[in-house]
Amino acid sequence: MKKAKKESASTLEKKLENLTLGEYTYQVIQEQTDHLFKQEDLVLQDTDPEPLHQMRVASRRLRTALQIFAPAVEIPKASSAKQLRDLARVLGEVRDLDVQIASLQDYYWPQLGKSEQKPLKKLIATLQQQRMKAFSKMKSALTGDRYAELKQAYQDWLKQPQYQAIATLPIMTLLPDLLTPLLSQLLLHPGWLVSTEAANGANGVILHDLRKVCKHVRYEAEFFTELYNKDFQKWIKQIKALQDSLGEFQDTQVLWELLSKRVSRIDSLPELQAAIQQKQTDAMSGWDTIRQEYLQPEFRYHLHQMLSQSTPLQSLPLQNDATNSSLALN
Repeated sequence: MKKAKKESASTLEKKLENLTLGEYTYQVIQEQTDHLFKQEDLVLQDTDPEPLHQMRVASRRLRTALQIFAPAVEIPKASSAKQLRDLARVLGEVRDLDVQIASLQDYYWPQLGKSEQKPLKKLIATLQQQRMKAFSKMKSALTGDRYAELKQAYQDWLKQPQYQAIATLPIMTLLPDLLTPLLSQLLLHPGWLVSTEAANGANGVILHDLRKVCKHVRYEAEFFTELYNKDFQKWIKQIKALQDSLGEFQDTQVLWELLSKRVSRIDSLPELQAAIQQKQTDAMSGWDTIRQEYLQPEFRYHLHQMLSQSTPLQSLPLQNDATNSSLALN
C-alpha cells in the first residue's frame, strides 16, 4: 500500500514538473468556462438564486484568470476581460438585489415588531420591482448577440488555443512571478490602516475596495492551491473569511444608504437600527487583530517567502492516486 502511494506521488510530481504555463492556463480557462456557461439555462429559469451566484462568480474567476495568464495566451477581443466585466455587471445587478432582499426577509424581518415590519415590507416590495427590471435586462443580455459571441469565442479558443512564447516554460518556475504582483497590491492597500472605530464614511469605501482586492487575491490563489503546502491553503481560508466579514460590513453600509433614501424617518425604526448596528459589530469583531497582523513586517515577509518557494512540491500534500488530482493530465 505504501509503495503504491509512493509511486502515485512520484507520478504526480513528474507531471507537475513537466507541466508548462500554457497547459496549466488551458486547464484553468477550460474549467472556468465550463462552470460559467453551464449555469445559463438555470439562471434564465429563475427558480433558484444559486445558479446566478455561481455564474457571476465564474465570470469573475475567468476574468481573473485572463489577467493572471495574459502573458501566456492570445485571447480574441470577443472573449476579453472587458466583455467578462460587462457580463459580471449585468449578473451582479440581479444578484445584489437577491442578497438585499434575502437579508431583509430572513435576517432583519424576524427581529422586528409589527410596527417596524410595515415599512420594511414596502422596502422589500420596491426592491422586488427593481429586481424584475434587472432580470429583464439580464435576460436580454444572456440571449443577445454579444453573449453568443463571447460563448463562441471561448469554444473556438479551446478547440484551437493560441499561446505566446512564454507559455512553453514550466509552471513551477513561474509561480512566484504569477502570484507576487497581486500579493503586493493586497499588502500595499490603505485599508489596513483603517481601524474599526474609523470604518464608516470614506473609510468604509476604502474597506469595500480592500474586500474586492481580497476577492481577486483569493480567486488567483485558488487556481494554484494544489501546487503549494498547507500554509498556503490556510492563508486562502483566512482571505476568504476576511472577504466575507468585510462583505457583511459593506452590506450594512448599503442598507443604511438604502434606508436613508427610501424611509422618511430612520429614527422611527429603533429595532432595525439596533439590528444593523449589531451586524456591523459582529462583522468587524476581529478586524483590528487581523489588520495589525498584516502590518507586521514578519508576517508580510512570511507571505512573500511562502509564494517564493522554488520547489513547492517538497511540501505538497500529494493524493493517493494521481488521477484524482485536478491537475492530472489527460
